[in-house]
Amino acid sequence: MPLTIIRNDITKMNVNAIVNAANTELKSGSGVCGAIFNAAGVDRLQKACDKLSPIGTGSAVITKGYALPAKYIIHTAGPVYRDGKQNEEVLLRSCYINTLELAKKCKCKSIAFPLISSGTYGYPKEEALAVATGAISEWLMENDMDVSLVVYDKVAFSLSNNLLGEVKAFIDENYVDERKLRFNREQTRLRAESESYDSDVSTKSASLFDTDVFKESYDATITSVTDGIAERKRDVAEEIFKVEHVAASQIRAQMAPLASRKANNLDDVVGRLDEPFSTTLFRLIDVKGKTDVEVYKRANLDRKLFSKIRNSKGYIPSKKTVVALAVALELSLPETHDLLRRAGFALSRSVVFDVIIEYFITNRRYNIFDINNVLFEYDQSLLGGI
Repeated sequence: MPLTIIRNDITKMNVNAIVNAANTELKSGSGVCGAIFNAAGVDRLQKACDKLSPIGTGSAVITKGYALPAKYIIHTAGPVYRDGKQNEEVLLRSCYINTLELAKKCKCKSIAFPLISSGTYGYPKEEALAVATGAISEWLMENDMDVSLVVYDKVAFSLSNNLLGEVKAFIDENYVDERKLRFNREQTRLRAESESYDSDVSTKSASLFDTDVFKESYDATITSVTDGIAERKRDVAEEIFKVEHVAASQIRAQMAPLASRKANNLDDVVGRLDEPFSTTLFRLIDVKGKTDVEVYKRANLDRKLFSKIRNSKGYIPSKKTVVALAVALELSLPETHDLLRRAGFALSRSVVFDVIIEYFITNRRYNIFDINNVLFEYDQSLLGGI
């Protein structure tokens, strides 16, 4: 099952288990911990926690959810951040892995995490996010569970300034505002109408001077201009012919080796213009040497959805699912365009989501959780899901 980032109140999540970023004494505290105790019912939850405390940093224990929508609360004690050299990353990673293993043992199908240790414990949010997505995604490669990373607002969410800067620069350079395109098209239309009007006026003006002297001078001028234009056209045509002849020869020379490649070559796969989406997808999986499980895990997809794509003849998934599959297969930008086209979609420079995807694929950065973190920052739909 996929990992999803959600902006929500974790106490309102309708999942099998929510995670409490607890202290080692399992006492009601501030922040997320205090909110969970209050929503579950302080007295009952504290009584249950007292029987399990204390716990070690990085370990996890489970209680009922009581008044919460969730059936269980898994309490894990994150590390207090000092300088990053006191085993903080290992301990924080243990929080996620031990919690997930405990949820699996209790047969949970879904779980919601806060960003552990990123509040009063002072763990830098950017680093805490990297540890969380890294640990969860690695665990999901071997296990199935619906995992949500819940942040209350964007203050609790932070990305690398370098990454955001690169993405922003790429968007600024490549994003095309559709409103500007419409404005430019309208300008072009008006300009053409104006030129047509000017031409009509010139024609009518010439008719006013229908004297023999003027007509003879006018005809001579037109003949001279026409001859000049014809001569120039011939020169340009000759130049174009030379350039096209050279280019065609070069292209034939470059394409000749491709004709002898085997049918399972990736270029041959992409070149099958009439091949349906699902056929192309599974040919690509074979050519890339990947397994179905590896692909749907890396695409952050639900196994049932992937099975539907494989077994339901003619089924076409959503655009974001096709993009997720392209990322999982580590396709180039032309290969991604081809796969999208077979599903009836395309990337557009006038859609922020598409430009962000183009940035990551162009730069061959295929970690789907890094992509989703940026999409979340820009309030876009996330890749993967069900």
